[in-house]
Amino acid sequence: MRHEPEFADDLSALRTHAFSYRSLTWWGIIAFMVIEGAFFALAMAAYFFLMAQEQEWAPRPWSPPDLLAGTLFTAVMLLSEVPNTMIKRAANAYDVAAVRKLLPVMSAIGLLLVIIRGFEFNSLNVFWYDNAYGSIIWALLFLHTTHIVTDWGDTLVLWQLMKTPHGEDPRRLVDTDENALYWRFVWLTWLPIYVLIYWVPRLFR
Repeated sequence: MRHEPEFADDLSALRTHAFSYRSLTWWGIIAFMVIEGAFFALAMAAYFFLMAQEQEWAPRPWSPPDLLAGTLFTAVMLLSEVPNTMIKRAANAYDVAAVRKLLPVMSAIGLLLVIIRGFEFNSLNVFWYDNAYGSIIWALLFLHTTHIVTDWGDTLVLWQLMKTPHGEDPRRLVDTDENALYWRFVWLTWLPIYVLIYWVPRLFR
């Protein structure tokens, strides 16, 4: 005998979205950051292991990386947190108009960072195939570059999506909020990598 489903209550009034830890995708972002953070930690451990095998770091005749591109990249990354925080606050306040204005700014910053990163690779003064020092320097920079490109691509998609009627959906504001959270992870992980690539080779020559 077939029984028709019965519902104890009407759940249609429940919200279809939530911010922060109340969102399932927020936990996915946190898990992703933990996994990627572990990759960064392993790469840094490899850096110090290889460094311990050398009498000098960077080993001669290779010079430490030039500072200009890397320092400029770091400055832009730190300044990018200003519009990033503004977007996060606007998303939490359901201010769609502000989000639509600020996403192009973050997209332009992402493009600028990718361009500067290209100059960074050219200013390392070593190739990945020259020695172990070159390999780990390039690996750290490449690993972080994948995160820059990934978040930039996500920001471009959000920018285009927010220009459509779908941008009025509160769930897209949750996406924007979580994208801003991930950007903080990207620039925070860059700070120790910047020190390892540009300053440690200068201090241990």
